[in-house]
Amino acid sequence: LVEAGLAKTNGEARRLVRGGGARLNNAVITDENRLIVEHDSVDGAIRLSAGKKHHVLVRVGS
Repeated sequence: LVEAGLAKTNGEARRLVRGGGARLNNAVITDENRLIVEHDSVDGAIRLSAGKKHHVLVRVGS
């Protein structure tokens, strides 16, 4: 979440996950230690969301 620009700090990202506001491909992220890997991609992209209005599409691969 920090590297995608959805949170300024790791602490902010953890609070977002604890509060249920972080999503990976429209599914709520419940584990604050979860790593996002290439296997999480759908059609070569990963969608990250913070709250209802902040979304980032991360392209995977070359």
